[in-house]
Amino acid sequence: MKIRRCAVLFLEPREEVGFDLQELLNGGDGLRRERRWVALAPHLGEEVEVDADERELLGVLSPSQWIDASTLAAPPPAALQRLLGEGLLIGDDKRHAAHRACDEALRAAYWHPLAATLHAFTRWSGVDAVQNMKDSGTETAVQMREVLGAPPVEAARRVDAPSQLKLPRIAATGFDQLLARRVTCRNFDPARALPFELFAQVMQRVFAAQAEVRVSEDTVFLKKNVPSGGGLHPIECYLIVQNVEDVAPGLYHYQAVEHALEPLPLPESLRGMTLAAVASGASEVAGERELASADAPGAAETMAVGTGNAVAATAAEPAAVVADAANDAHKAAVVVMAGADGRNASEAEAFAGEGSAPAPDRSAGPSTEGGRRGDVTASPDHAAPIAASALRQFIQDMVAQQHWFADAHVVVVLAPRFDRTFWKYRQHAKGYRVVALEAGHLSQTLYLAATDAGLGAFITGAINEKELERAFGLDHVNQGALAICGFGWRGEAMVTAELDPRAEVWRAG
Repeated sequence: MKIRRCAVLFLEPREEVGFDLQELLNGGDGLRRERRWVALAPHLGEEVEVDADERELLGVLSPSQWIDASTLAAPPPAALQRLLGEGLLIGDDKRHAAHRACDEALRAAYWHPLAATLHAFTRWSGVDAVQNMKDSGTETAVQMREVLGAPPVEAARRVDAPSQLKLPRIAATGFDQLLARRVTCRNFDPARALPFELFAQVMQRVFAAQAEVRVSEDTVFLKKNVPSGGGLHPIECYLIVQNVEDVAPGLYHYQAVEHALEPLPLPESLRGMTLAAVASGASEVAGERELASADAPGAAETMAVGTGNAVAATAAEPAAVVADAANDAHKAAVVVMAGADGRNASEAEAFAGEGSAPAPDRSAGPSTEGGRRGDVTASPDHAAPIAASALRQFIQDMVAQQHWFADAHVVVVLAPRFDRTFWKYRQHAKGYRVVALEAGHLSQTLYLAATDAGLGAFITGAINEKELERAFGLDHVNQGALAICGFGWRGEAMVTAELDPRAEVWRAG
């Protein structure tokens, strides 16, 4: 078997510090310090701890030249086998085909080694950013000041005020008023469907191709309403549509040239909360009711639907109460998710009146009959209908439990095709940077387009990328999630605080 080292590898001598009571009792500082070597290989995306023998073996093997393993000068057998098994060494036989494919994909994508490592090892999985803030006592600005101390000054000065050249303040125009109303939305209205035409308008203005330059049949450059490094526009949009008229809730890919949605299959995490699953669960409830009616009239029967949701009924009730079993079960499934912060509807309504600002001025929207949360609407052709509570929870999981974004009508995952940018900027020190800049351009344009349409918008980098990759069939080497943004109608009350110090959106009185 021939072997070589993986293409990109960094070794970190990591130290971890923890409390040690015995150390303190012995007169020390009470801290235990442990050091270990950690291998960071971006084609794997997971850290691998290595020992001294493994570290030395990695250092003597070439990442570009295949050699026969039998020619190595007596390497420790255990070290060789473990490194092959972990994917830090690449073998040319069938047993190591999976790791070899990942390594070859990274080589073919022309990543800069440091950029590849940064991207691979800053991805989250299962992170609860909200709980982390609670645990650290940094939920509010006041708490952050208390825990972290004063931040760096809000605006830097390089000279004293007398040395400054003052610029004139201009009279506000309509564009200035639009900019002033740009406020990150943390309060979306789940009871009001977004009109299809308005949804299409925002998508066209922000994400659609406006023109193209065709160099040849296989080399085309797009013109969009945002700048892009090299004119390559690598960022694709993957949508989680939650409440748009005439669009079934579910997952989609946005085709920027055709200005069209491409339905995607449901991820595994949502398949258990389809209409069929809910109906099946409700049928079981009906069966349990009949048994309970015969054995213990008046007894209450409860059945869980999905995760943590329940359907409750009295056994003495006739079977007719579950004639529309799927709808009943679905309504029960969504009730505990109705509040924007995870509480039930009545609690959320009571909380909304405590210290909340008046709703912004908005034009009257269309009827939401059939489009309100709690209704089950057909998803893409090849996917089953989705329970609204499950889709909302899916979004909340993807944005690291930031529940204030979970009711957005449309959620947009910004997922760059890194191989397109790196086709030109091969192993370029600035390649990853221009991709990140493009995400910023898109989000600002989304803010302005949404604000102009009377909608709210948001962007967040606090996302669980690994779950997003699994849900949309992406990989972090060629195409991975970089940020999430979204848009929709603002709610009637500001339950979660928004940064609107001039009351441009949330007007008092």
